[in-house]
Amino acid sequence: MSERWFRAPGRVNLIGDHTDYNEGFVLPLAIDLSCTVRARARADGIVHLRSLDLEGAVELAADGSTEPADVKAVWGRYAAGVLRTLAARGRPAAGMDAVVSSTIPLGAGLSSSAALSVSLALALNDAAGFELPLLDLARACQEAEQVALGVPVGIMDQLASLAGKRGHALLIDCRSLEVEPTPLPRELAILVVHTGVSRALVDSGYAERRQACETVAARLELRSLRDATPAQVADEPRARHVVSENARVLEAARALEAGDIAALGPLLTASHQSLRDDFEVSTHELDTLVLALLEAGAPGARLTGAGFGGCVLALASRDAAAAIVETATRRYRSRTGHEPQAFVFSAVDGAGAIPHAP
Repeated sequence: MSERWFRAPGRVNLIGDHTDYNEGFVLPLAIDLSCTVRARARADGIVHLRSLDLEGAVELAADGSTEPADVKAVWGRYAAGVLRTLAARGRPAAGMDAVVSSTIPLGAGLSSSAALSVSLALALNDAAGFELPLLDLARACQEAEQVALGVPVGIMDQLASLAGKRGHALLIDCRSLEVEPTPLPRELAILVVHTGVSRALVDSGYAERRQACETVAARLELRSLRDATPAQVADEPRARHVVSENARVLEAARALEAGDIAALGPLLTASHQSLRDDFEVSTHELDTLVLALLEAGAPGARLTGAGFGGCVLALASRDAAAAIVETATRRYRSRTGHEPQAFVFSAVDGAGAIPHAP
């Protein structure tokens, strides 16, 4: 078989964090950083992977029998998880040699792990002659990450990577998994600045936050916090964040549809305040960077991703973006001693095969 190439983009979430696993709403977009897999089929039932960015080669059984926890390289555990979840769906992989590379920074909250899982799943399905529907592939990759890390992640990252649309954010209903592309105004710049402090879901309070949400939903006899009202969760900070964040996501989607950038900024900042005060997933560095961006003139800013480190997202007009980034990063650096890394992202199409080497 000739060599084939596959890519899966990372994602950034405009608004809607810790709502996906509560069957709520999110508003992510696929970004122009990606994971790429160069693959060639082999006939012996072995999947051999090599990363250009991370240490160690990985050799796995194509039938999914390799236990993810037994794989020394952490990135290889995602691959073992993908193989296992594909086999569980009656889509066992064929043997494959592959080289993996990525431009997505690790631990930044930009879904480097989801992009890895999605790009590998596409390559493995292709090598085996299968073509899973998009939603099935998203679920398989979500479960792969859960299997690999033992962390109960939601489906937003995988679905955003697969369903991305150039120039659009995606309003995703995480109950029905309906995806509604929402156009981004041309004059809107999406700024993402890495704090210089990485996060790791395994070591963070992610699982505890999810359990707290499920406990409140069970006590209220609700399927999920998606169905809770503000009055029902007024005294429950974790749940209060989820309910208020769902409302902000829908309001933000309406503002995008109307091209009302001015209305978006306060929604982002309110989201950060809720994540900081009610959900308690912010950090000193994230708060300092949000403040620096607002002081520099961004109309809104918030942590993006699970929290506990990683990135801050801010909005700006394209004309003002460079000056805002320069001022904010200088102030952040002087206040924390950390070296930030800034990006200006565009929304791109979702994952798939690419016709030639990138």
